[in-house]
Amino acid sequence: SMGIYAAYGERQDNTIRMFSGNVPDAGIVEFSLDDLAYNKAHGWTNYPKGMMVQIIEHGYQIGHGFDLAVYGNLPDAAGLSSSAAIELLTGEIVNDVFSLGISELDLVKYGQLVENKYIGVNSGIMDQFAIGMGKKDQAVLLDTNTLEYDYVPVKLGDRVIVIMNTKKHRELQDSKYNERRAQCEEALKRLQADLPIKSLGDLSESEFDENSYLINDDVLIRRARHAVFENQRTLQAKDALVNNDLKTFGKLINASHVSLHYDFEVTGKELDTLAETAWKQPGVIGARMTGAGFGGCAIAIVDRDKVDAFTENVGKVYEKEIGHPAEFYIAEISDGPKEIK
Repeated sequence: SMGIYAAYGERQDNTIRMFSGNVPDAGIVEFSLDDLAYNKAHGWTNYPKGMMVQIIEHGYQIGHGFDLAVYGNLPDAAGLSSSAAIELLTGEIVNDVFSLGISELDLVKYGQLVENKYIGVNSGIMDQFAIGMGKKDQAVLLDTNTLEYDYVPVKLGDRVIVIMNTKKHRELQDSKYNERRAQCEEALKRLQADLPIKSLGDLSESEFDENSYLINDDVLIRRARHAVFENQRTLQAKDALVNNDLKTFGKLINASHVSLHYDFEVTGKELDTLAETAWKQPGVIGARMTGAGFGGCAIAIVDRDKVDAFTENVGKVYEKEIGHPAEFYIAEISDGPKEIK
């Protein structure tokens, strides 16, 4: 499937050298284990550097420098969590090479801290968790408040997951991601004035509808409604997968995109064109944007024997509407990071 790969070479000094086959123009980026401060000029290597900072700050020792050559087939800045992937990959390598004994869950937590403290993005833990704790052909149901999680088998039968790339790049720092998060936090604060809740996810749809007047702001109500209803859709999606009811699962995927469009307002013309065109194609059970929105990617679940017609038809409409071609990839649900022997 799609992912990021790295080759590790030991060094006897404190120098670290990194090269990415995906960013060859950046050349070999060199820095010292003694100076892991964020450096804008170091580009993509700030993600692995940030992971090393977290490992050291949590009391572990990285004994010497190393060379790391990285290559991946995840499109950069496409909302496919390439930054979280490189964080967890680095953590896995350092943990293994230096026999640190860090649990996978702790590496996942460190990955989120890299984004929040080192890169400066107020992101959640979902991307890192899905990567670090991923299992082949299993969905992960995660409660981000408690970090309780459950694996749910995904039996697609003769269907495949198609990733649709808008080719409109986005970076979280530059998007309205932080704004949406702040809006949800403000809505929660207003609800908490009267309700004993810890998060928006504590509310059912009916409880939210009965109490939304407390928020007293149309935009904030829409943002919070998306969070509450999406949480319930996620629980319903688990039940649908357990019951092997892909038709219901597909409807929930579609409803999610509609909510992301109207209530959360993070889709945009490119993502809407892909999802809405996908809905009209034969053999599609569901399609929605994925990631933080504002560009990036959408996904669809498509009958395997209809994929060629699907990509041709959706691609044609997209290029006509948007003015540049989309890209399509068939993806599998794979295991988390591991050594290839």
